[in-house]
Amino acid sequence: MHKFRRLLLTFGLLFIPSVSFFGQNGISQSRLSYDIEAVAVAGKGTYAPLWFTANRYGLSGVANKFASLSAGVTYSQPLRRDWKVGVGLELAGTWHEMSPFVVQQAYAEVGWRRLKLSIGSKERQGFPLERNTALSSGTMVEGPGARPIPQVRAEISDFAPVPFTHDWLWLKGHVAYGIQTDGNWQRDFATPGEYYSRNVLYHSKSVLFKVGDKARFPLEFEFGILMAAQFGGNQYRRGANGESDVLTFDMPNGIKNFLHALFPTRGGADTPPGDQVNVEGNQLGSWNFALGWTTGSWRVRVYLEHYFEDHSQMFWEYGRWKDGLIGVQVDLPKNRFVSSVVWEGLCTKDQTGPLLFDGYASQFPEYQVSANDNYYNHFYYGGWFHWGQAMGNPLLISPAYNRDGTLEFKSNRVRAGHFGIEGHPADGVGYRALVSVACHWGTYYKPLDRRRRQFSSLFEVSYSPPRFAGWTVTGSLGIDRGSYLGNNTGIMLSVSKTGILLK
Repeated sequence: MHKFRRLLLTFGLLFIPSVSFFGQNGISQSRLSYDIEAVAVAGKGTYAPLWFTANRYGLSGVANKFASLSAGVTYSQPLRRDWKVGVGLELAGTWHEMSPFVVQQAYAEVGWRRLKLSIGSKERQGFPLERNTALSSGTMVEGPGARPIPQVRAEISDFAPVPFTHDWLWLKGHVAYGIQTDGNWQRDFATPGEYYSRNVLYHSKSVLFKVGDKARFPLEFEFGILMAAQFGGNQYRRGANGESDVLTFDMPNGIKNFLHALFPTRGGADTPPGDQVNVEGNQLGSWNFALGWTTGSWRVRVYLEHYFEDHSQMFWEYGRWKDGLIGVQVDLPKNRFVSSVVWEGLCTKDQTGPLLFDGYASQFPEYQVSANDNYYNHFYYGGWFHWGQAMGNPLLISPAYNRDGTLEFKSNRVRAGHFGIEGHPADGVGYRALVSVACHWGTYYKPLDRRRRQFSSLFEVSYSPPRFAGWTVTGSLGIDRGSYLGNNTGIMLSVSKTGILLK
């Protein structure tokens, strides 16, 4: 594991001198830019309003009072023959959040045309289905909900035409491997007797096709798949009464295990029993579809994410696809009132049914039922989170909210509706509003005593003074009401400055 970390650092250090060299000898203008932001939240209730915390790349807290100060720089340099390089670094100090000091981003990348190789921690919006991320509730598998995972990532960053299709078929995708950095946080958060993980490895891959060319015909169709996994690492049980923590399982992390993450395969004898009858590691993903219509200044997109955690939902084994997220986005012609509207519906209540039986019991070895998928949870890895925040959709409430020190999603059976709207009524003035209503049933293993309903909202106004380029002041009001996270009200103020240091 330490070798893998050293490899990441070595690649990063090798990229930095190359950027300096090309900056002196490149053929195009380079750019060194900066971004500074201060955020403060004060509120009343057990937690901060949900949309003060969610989809902010983990740089936020769940407490009703928190603050952060972040500063970052990025450098990009175009080179000859369509090559380009870049680096970025963002540091943050926080109060009442997960850690008092954060290396939020630290990456280096090199690209040629649409191909890109990146190494390090970088904020990414998630699977490349185009949508309004400021208004969306979030993606099902990967999105802006948690801190970036340090990784090596190769990708086709934008749609590339498939040869011999006359620009009617396009393709993009990625492959990535990384390592989670929240092992110490998990240990500190877990109560005695609870399980936590360290040095967990990460993998994701995607492929997305687009049919159509809106320059010639207004209708476009996108479809593809995203898959992700946690593997390797170690599982511990937190010691009680001053006892040492107990290593309960040392997951294998050799070359074979990297291949098993890439091509999901049953684990070997050195993996836990559950991995030996299913697939190695925590595997999950989504099928993704979108239909877009563009006419004049109007644009309408309908999109669907079908979530899965095993082959039963992945391949429609039981003849039903009931879980996922469906959304509609409408972008309007330029006006002073509304620029974009989003509606989304989310359902994770089915999970193929309540019963899971893997067939390895001696009484009935011939039977196997792939249900009770227990979304976002996993016995060996805790679940699909990083630094306590869900890496998927935040309407499945993250472990960071658990006051009993358990590292699990206590309610992953959810139905929710979400609405977002934004506009720019005057020069330098913008607004955004988010409203969500979610019903929670708990999990099949631990159902809630009754259905609980939670209302979450955000009302935000930002101002960028024309006379002071790069400055933005944003004021936000969050109001949450319900029987799951409770009644929480808060205000948030952020001041940011962006600019170019060298051009």
